[in-house]
Amino acid sequence: MYQVLTSDFVNVMISTSLGSDVSSQRKFLKSITVGDLKAKLELITGGGAGTMKIQVYEKDSEKLVCNLDHDDALLGSFPIDDGMRLHVVDSFVLRSIPTDVEKFDLTPEEYAKKTGTVRDFLERNKLGKYNEEEQKKIAEAKRAEKEAEERAAKEINVGNRCEVKVAGAPVRRATVMFVGEMEGKNGLWVGVKYDEPLGKNDGSVDGKKYFECPPKYGGFTRVVNVTVGDFPEEEFDLDEI
Repeated sequence: MYQVLTSDFVNVMISTSLGSDVSSQRKFLKSITVGDLKAKLELITGGGAGTMKIQVYEKDSEKLVCNLDHDDALLGSFPIDDGMRLHVVDSFVLRSIPTDVEKFDLTPEEYAKKTGTVRDFLERNKLGKYNEEEQKKIAEAKRAEKEAEERAAKEINVGNRCEVKVAGAPVRRATVMFVGEMEGKNGLWVGVKYDEPLGKNDGSVDGKKYFECPPKYGGFTRVVNVTVGDFPEEEFDLDEI
């Protein structure tokens, strides 16, 4: 029986067998199945959830870690860590979508009746938003991800000491100054005062003050990036460079 072996979320890079050197970063809930992951990657990459294969590579490396072979297995049951790369291998049928359709100013009703369009292709092949079953799985995964974020946020309180770990950035120690929603932003956020001037603000975002701290000591990050614990301020030798 498969089990989740690590934390709730993982931040990974996504690449495809299309041959592009460009990768994108995504965060996934580790309690979703590989089948649910494929549904998410279908919308991101254009591959088909029913035909794609997923390979896991070490961070900034071409060393293969494993293949995600079992659709019913939980993502967290595989040895996947932050910064690793998920490589999607597929025929990418979306590349065959007709691109020579003339452009017209059509009403939504008129466009829906036309053939040879992107919408017509997706609808006929039950891809993307036209695959009702996959859309239900994606909605359920999003709901589970939101609930996991809310549970994690309840364990974080103003005044807590913490470490902030963001993919591609050094680990930074800080004090929690804010937990909650932000204007114009989705989800829950954690505002912190860093021990060093490694932040981006003074506790303000878009003109709204969420907490007080000196310039460049403040920052806001997602709940998944914050680990609360006994993290005393580090002492730095001023004679060192």
